[in-house]
Amino acid sequence: MSFVPRRRCWRAALAGLLVLSPVVSRAQTVGASGDTAPANAQADELLDPDAPLMPMPELGIEWPDLALAPGETASADAAATDAGTGEARYRYQVAGMDGVWTDLMRQRFDEGSILRANRGAPANAAQIERRARADSTLLSDVLRAGGYYDARIDTRVEPAAGELLVTLDVVPGAMYRLDRVDVAGLAAAGAKQAELRESFAVNTDDPVNADAIAAAEAALRERVGREGFPFATVEAPHVVVDHATQTATLSMAVQPGELLRFGRVTMADEQVFDASHVFDIARFKPGDVYDSNSVEDLRRAVIQTGIVSAVRIEEVKGEAPGTVDLDMWIVPGPPRTIAGELGYGTGEGARAAVSWTHRNLFPPEGGLTVRGVLGTLEQLGSVVFRRNNFQGRDRVLTLQAVVAHLERDAFQADTFQLSGSLERQTNIFFQKAWTWSVGGELLASNERDVILATGEPRERVYFIGALPTSLAYDGSDDLLNPTSGFRLSGRVSPELSFSGATFGYTRTQLDASTYRAVSDRVVMAGRVRLGTIVGAPRDAVAPSRRFYAGGGASVRGYGFQDIGPRDQNNDPIGGRSLTEFSIEARVKAFGAFGIVPFLDGGNIYTSPLPKLTDFRYGAGIGVRYYSNFGPIRIDVGTPINPQPGDPRVAVYVSLGQAF
Repeated sequence: MSFVPRRRCWRAALAGLLVLSPVVSRAQTVGASGDTAPANAQADELLDPDAPLMPMPELGIEWPDLALAPGETASADAAATDAGTGEARYRYQVAGMDGVWTDLMRQRFDEGSILRANRGAPANAAQIERRARADSTLLSDVLRAGGYYDARIDTRVEPAAGELLVTLDVVPGAMYRLDRVDVAGLAAAGAKQAELRESFAVNTDDPVNADAIAAAEAALRERVGREGFPFATVEAPHVVVDHATQTATLSMAVQPGELLRFGRVTMADEQVFDASHVFDIARFKPGDVYDSNSVEDLRRAVIQTGIVSAVRIEEVKGEAPGTVDLDMWIVPGPPRTIAGELGYGTGEGARAAVSWTHRNLFPPEGGLTVRGVLGTLEQLGSVVFRRNNFQGRDRVLTLQAVVAHLERDAFQADTFQLSGSLERQTNIFFQKAWTWSVGGELLASNERDVILATGEPRERVYFIGALPTSLAYDGSDDLLNPTSGFRLSGRVSPELSFSGATFGYTRTQLDASTYRAVSDRVVMAGRVRLGTIVGAPRDAVAPSRRFYAGGGASVRGYGFQDIGPRDQNNDPIGGRSLTEFSIEARVKAFGAFGIVPFLDGGNIYTSPLPKLTDFRYGAGIGVRYYSNFGPIRIDVGTPINPQPGDPRVAVYVSLGQAF
C-alpha cells in the first residue's frame, strides 16, 4: 500500500517521521501459523519535504487522502488532523466477526485492545500502525483460543465523520474440532471412573476451545479430590492441531491413586482447641470418604470462629490403612475485645455501653463477656458465658446473669435475671435455612406502673419462670440485604408467674417477611408480625412481659413502645395481642446509596387474639449506604394518624435493613 500526499503539511510531517524512524514495518496479517511478514528497509537518506514520497508497501494502514481540489474548503475529515503534527483522532471497528463473537471473546479483546485504550486521543501514522498490529495479534490469539486456527486479519484506515476509522477485517476461517479425546488412567479409579470422566466435559467433535478445555481440567481436578483421592495427580492437557484436516487431538493423563477415608486430625499445638473439637466443627466424621470440599469447608469454619487468625491443613498418609490424616497448624488470633457504644433513642434516652470479652477463656471456644450500660433511662450489668460450636457445628450454648434498672413510659423495673439457651445459629459465612433455640429463664422483677382505673402509681414484685423456644426458616438470598425469597419464624414461651398468686400463660409471636426484585434497581419487601398472650388477663401479666409497638423495628414514625392503649397519664400500658405490617421499596439510587420509601402500620389490643382494625400508620423515607459488611440504615418517619403526644417526626439509625 502506498501513500502520496498532495498537501505540503502532510509531506513535511511524514518526512519528519521517517527521519526519526527510518524503518517502518508493515501491519501483520495473521494466518494459521501466526507468522508475520518481514520488515523492508527504508532509504537512509533525508527526503526533500517538497518532493513526492516513494511508494511504501510496507505500511500496513493506508493513510487517508486529504488533498483539496482547487477551490475546495477544508472538510471535517481534514479538520480532524493537526497539520503541525500529522496526528489525527480515530475510532476503530472489527468487521467479519458476526456469528463468531462470544461474550468472553469480546471481553478479552476489549480488555487488551490498545486501539480501544487510546481511542479519542490524536495519533500519528506509526502509532496507529503499531496499535493495529498489536490488536491484530491479540484478536488472533482470542480466535485461536476459540478454535479458529486459520483466521486472517487485515487492517485499513479511512476518513469518516471528522475522524479516522481504523478497521480490522477478519476472515475467521473454519472452527477446528476434536477428533480424539484421550483421558488415560481413569480406569484405576474403579467404580468412580464414569463420574470422573463425566466431570471432564470435553468430547469428540467438540470445538477446540481453550476455555472449555481449561474448565474441564479444573472440574476434573476438583472432582477427583471430592471422590476420595487426596493424592491424585492430573497432568495438563496436551493438544495437537492438524491444519490439513482442521482437527485436533487432546490427551491427558490422570493417576488417581488409592481411594481413602478420613482418619485422624493431628495438631502440634492445642492451646486454642484440641483435635476432638475439630470434629465438632467439621461436616465429616472419621471413616467418611475423603472429600476435598469438606476440608476447605473446615478451614473456613475454623477461621470463622474468630479466635484463629490463620490455619493450614495438609493431607498426609493415614496411620490406619486406607485413611488420610489431616495435619492442622493454627495461629491463634487476639482473644480479647473491648467495645464501646454511645447512642440516643426517642423513648430510650441517651446511653453509653462498654464491654470486655475474652473469646477463649475456657477452651474450646468458651468465651466470657462482662458488659455495663449507663444511660438516662437504663442501667445494666451482665456477665455472659458463651460456648460456640457446642457439641456440633454452629450450636451455641449461652448462660448469663443480668441486673438491670429500666425506665419506660409504660413502666419502671428493677430486674435480676438468670437464663440459658442452646441454639443453632446462622451467619453471613454459612447462612442456614433452618435455625432454632431452646432455653430457660428465671427472673425476679420489681415493677412500677399505674392503676388503669385511677391513674394512681403502684408497685409489684414478680417471680417468673419461662421456657422460650423458637424455630425459623430463612429462604432469602442474603442475611443482611435480601433481594428474593422469604423468611418465617415463630416463638413460643410458656411462663409461670407469681405475684400474690401463681398462674401461667403463654406468649406466642409469628413473623413473616418476603422479598422480590421487580427490576435491577428496585426490591419490594414486606413483613407481618402477629403476637398473642393467652392464659391470663393483661393486668396480671408483668408490664415488662406484655406486647408493645412503635419504633424503628416496629411501626416507624412513632416513639418507642408508644402505640396502643394508654392510661390516664397518656402513657402506654401494653397489651395481650399485637398486629404489625411494613411495606417498603428498596431503590438503588447512585453508587453505594439507596432510597427506601416505606409504609408501616399496626396496633396493640387488650384481647388475646390480634385484630386487623384501628391501625396506626406511619410513613417516611430512608437512606441506605451499602457497605461491605451490610447496609447502614437511616429512616425518617412521621405518624399519619397520631394519638395525642406522638412526635411529628422520628429518626432511626441502625445496621442492616429494617427487616
